[in-house]
Amino acid sequence: MPSSAARLDLVDALRGFAIASIMLLHNIEHFDLTHLPAGQPAWLSGLDRYVWDAAFFLFGGKSYAIFALLFGVTFHLQFSARAARGQDFRPRFVWRMALLLAFGLCNSLFYQGDILTLYAVLALALLPMARLRDGVVLAIALLLLLQPHAWLALLRALPAPAASLPDPASWAYFGRANDYLANGTLFDVWYGNLTNGKEGVVRWSWEIGRLFQIPALFMLGMLAARRGRFALSEANRTFWQRALLLALLAFVPLYAVDGQLGQWLAAEGVRRPVSVMVQSWMKLAFMVVLVALFALACHAPAGARLLRSLAPLGRMSLTNYVLQSLVGTTLYYGFGLGLYRVTGATACLLIGIGLALLQGCLCAWWLRHHRQGPLEALWHRATWAGAGRRLAAA
Repeated sequence: MPSSAARLDLVDALRGFAIASIMLLHNIEHFDLTHLPAGQPAWLSGLDRYVWDAAFFLFGGKSYAIFALLFGVTFHLQFSARAARGQDFRPRFVWRMALLLAFGLCNSLFYQGDILTLYAVLALALLPMARLRDGVVLAIALLLLLQPHAWLALLRALPAPAASLPDPASWAYFGRANDYLANGTLFDVWYGNLTNGKEGVVRWSWEIGRLFQIPALFMLGMLAARRGRFALSEANRTFWQRALLLALLAFVPLYAVDGQLGQWLAAEGVRRPVSVMVQSWMKLAFMVVLVALFALACHAPAGARLLRSLAPLGRMSLTNYVLQSLVGTTLYYGFGLGLYRVTGATACLLIGIGLALLQGCLCAWWLRHHRQGPLEALWHRATWAGAGRRLAAA
């Protein structure tokens, strides 16, 4: 298999893995509608807690990070392909992100936690990075991963570390959202998500450091693509083995520290920003563990089967992400079937697995008859509107 084709297959499959795991998490949390069903037997409530903790340990904060990493990969592939033809992709990329913002706002009507709107805005940080040297891009990415906002909060807290802090601002927004998601009409959900919900998600993303981590992951994905790290080669097998070892060496102590912060740092003014830093680094390390394990699995002789099963999900990731929101919120919210009232984490996990398998089958069927998913095709045509057929197809 040519390296370029192998690289794309691995990227598609990894993106499919991220989409499937996002599906599981969103189902378990009722698509941001917080509720514990009443009247469950004790054994089921205990199992729900185990399923919740296990799912968020494995995928919470990691699936979206994989998605962001691969977003940077895709940017490099598009930018370099156009550069090889003597074209500057960046102006067209700005328009492409405006279209993604529109997709994200439509998705936000149903699911307030939509990530597409944030990606569309933060992806503009890639424009000045596209022609910078690797070392400069890496330095900027590492600076963002250090969570500068949390460091500033820590420095501000040092003169009076014992002072009590108010609750994070996002909590009030999510508290209000729970009411209209559970009891509101479809139009109540639409209005609430685009006003209260979007502001709450942006504030929350700022509070936990995602607004710094996302563009950093875009840049790291771009650098990985520059070096061809997603090609199926022996050199890359060695690279991912080393990445796995280093990520595990980082994750284990960070995980241990995170579990003890409450005892070690009693002063909330210090503990909260330190927690933001430790958790963001811990989840980043575990994300690298997942990516490395996945890449190594695909390098194995049986890896072709894994590529074939997940690549269709990844090739239709935009369609799948939006479809998840439409189906999931209809299942769980008050305007739909209201399953939030009777489903705990275990039942939601089973629903999520069923929906992910169904999506995989639908994607495989669709791609046997079409080159792209429906939203992917629409996004592509709109991206190259006015450019002429030859330029759009190049």
